[in-house]
Amino acid sequence: QLVRQRAYPSWLYPVINGATTMWERWNSWNAETGFGDIGMNSFNHYAYGAIGHWMYQVVAGMRIRKPRYKHILIHPEPDDGLEYAHATFESPFGTIASGWKKEQGKLIINVAIPANTTATIVLPEAKLNHVTESGKPAHEVFKDIRQHEKNVVVETGSGEYVFQYDFETPKNPR
Repeated sequence: QLVRQRAYPSWLYPVINGATTMWERWNSWNAETGFGDIGMNSFNHYAYGAIGHWMYQVVAGMRIRKPRYKHILIHPEPDDGLEYAHATFESPFGTIASGWKKEQGKLIINVAIPANTTATIVLPEAKLNHVTESGKPAHEVFKDIRQHEKNVVVETGSGEYVFQYDFETPKNPR
């Protein structure tokens, strides 16, 4: 909720009020009272910047598994408050991308894995026989694909992939 909310307190409140950095306090500045106490009012403060970490590693699901991004884990965690997400990262081998969107009861996940790297892609809440990649049954495209509990796990090399399957947002995300 703090990501989507525009009013104080939220991550969008400073942005709506012209911030280009993270404020030390949610209310470092406001229209009614101006600037907060100068004793504790940094306008370039990382404490609330952890939102970026959460967006990359949880929402978009991009995580490093081997040094220098030689092996990447893509495991997005869509929640019912967001309809889509997309993130990119410039690794030493090229662009890593992970994005997803919910569309008419389906989840569409777009992934880009750069050359000379490998990836484990986890498709949340998926059934192996219902997943497609670029319109083809995923189990016919990948030799290393398996059902693991409520997820489908794909081991792959570099490339661009578009997965699609029926999806209902889990009621109790972590």
